[in-house]
Amino acid sequence: MVVADLHVHTTNSDGTLTLPEVPGIAREAGLDAVAITDHDRLHPDLDGPVVERDGMLVIHGIELRVDAGDQRVDLLGYGARPTNALVSECDRIQANREERGAAIVDCVEDRLGVSLPVEPRPGLGRPHVARAIAEVSEYDVQGAFDDLIGDDCPCYVPREVPSFERGRDLLAEACGLVGLAHPLRYPDPDAALALCDSLDAVERWYPYDDAVDTAPVDRAVERYDLLETGGSDAHGEVLGVAGLDDAAFERIRRALDV
Repeated sequence: MVVADLHVHTTNSDGTLTLPEVPGIAREAGLDAVAITDHDRLHPDLDGPVVERDGMLVIHGIELRVDAGDQRVDLLGYGARPTNALVSECDRIQANREERGAAIVDCVEDRLGVSLPVEPRPGLGRPHVARAIAEVSEYDVQGAFDDLIGDDCPCYVPREVPSFERGRDLLAEACGLVGLAHPLRYPDPDAALALCDSLDAVERWYPYDDAVDTAPVDRAVERYDLLETGGSDAHGEVLGVAGLDDAAFERIRRALDV
């Protein structure tokens, strides 16, 4: 039984839930705890590494995109405190996100001859743009990614991200735990899992397709003595699709000294 969903996004990045809405939705899903892991951004309304909101344990986290050389991967930091270095890097990333968002929006508008109901801003992600495309065109959200703004599509614009080493070090200074997110989603999962050599944890439970073989993650857990995290990667209002049971979450609690 899932009791902790440690991968949840809010309107602070590209989710649809506000922070005050999360505890109630989490409670309806039968959860005892959630981690807020917005993209490249700490949540300004979480005033501690772990807090209680409306009876729900809320872990302050972050999902940081980094460049590992051969591919880009995502790191998850848990129990975050806003160090000057991490805040500065997040500010730089968000400025780039705003510039990149403007370029993507301009390209889509020119290509489709429409005006998108979205404004470039810090925290803007491609899901925001995809939802806006779906509002004013024949594309649905997935189609917008497949044909317009996904990687290698005509309106794709890459982001500037820190190196793996810099991102890892920034999170290690600011967070109680640093792990690799959804390792089996990358073009080269084995290379991604090899990065766990210098991390604390890996996202073991994730809503992969049923055909995905998770054995490589289990081997990495044993090889690198990793803590196992997990979550739904929720961008909408459904939480608890994947996550930790009581025993797994107790290990995370001890690591974060909660």
